[in-house]
Amino acid sequence: MISTLRNGVTRGGIELRQTLTTPTDLWAYLFPAVILLATVFFMRGAHVPGTTFSLGASTLPSVLGMGLAFGGLLTVAQQLVVEREDGTLLRAKATPNGMSAYLIGKAVVVGGMTLISMLIQLVPGLLVVGDGLRVTATGWLMLALLIPLAFLATMPIGAVVGALFENPRNMGLVVLPIFGLVAISGIFYPITALPGWVQAVGQLFPMYWLGLGMRSVFLPDSMSAVELTHSWRHLETFGVLAFWTVLGLTLAPVILRRMARRESGSAVAARRERALASVNR
Repeated sequence: MISTLRNGVTRGGIELRQTLTTPTDLWAYLFPAVILLATVFFMRGAHVPGTTFSLGASTLPSVLGMGLAFGGLLTVAQQLVVEREDGTLLRAKATPNGMSAYLIGKAVVVGGMTLISMLIQLVPGLLVVGDGLRVTATGWLMLALLIPLAFLATMPIGAVVGALFENPRNMGLVVLPIFGLVAISGIFYPITALPGWVQAVGQLFPMYWLGLGMRSVFLPDSMSAVELTHSWRHLETFGVLAFWTVLGLTLAPVILRRMARRESGSAVAARRERALASVNR
């Protein structure tokens, strides 16, 4: 177990260095962060309904929470699908405890790049819309608990999604629903402005709770008045994220083992032939 963990961390560290030194990979992480930061910048002059607090300042923590969710859900799913097609997973399967080391390495590289993207948004964001944002001692504790729980709640689900798709071109079937969840999760506008049934749907998924948790870290307590139930709902936040963690950690090993059993050289070759055929049409 210790050797698997060490191999996974080493693998993740190598991938992380490669990502940081490969312009195309680096841009794939940084471009969304730049776009979201620009969105917050243009929202800085608006106000949260019923208050004089900047909507941009309120949105920045929500965007940070969304970034944690995207890192765990979308990035893990996309990389799993791509590396399944190019044979990386098959090579991992061929080594002792290779799949476990592969997943640990993936957690290291995705977690590392997600945190870097978060800092890229946070530091300039504080300069643009920093008025009113603050982090108390309780906020730092909340942040220290929320970030690892965010990855535990989303990465296994992202791995499950990636295991269900063989073709990277089908990932749009996942991306569109996730952006739909962003729209109803109170990330860019208070969820209280949405119809009741939409609020209920939004609260079923981690996106809303990660945004709420990050808002509780950076916004003054008075801003909880514009939230549902007029509170930060810390217990509910950890409860829902814990539920998704248990669900993901229960489903992911089963589905990934089934996926790994189906991997073979002929399966990888067949996927490559289909990909080449679609390109040559």
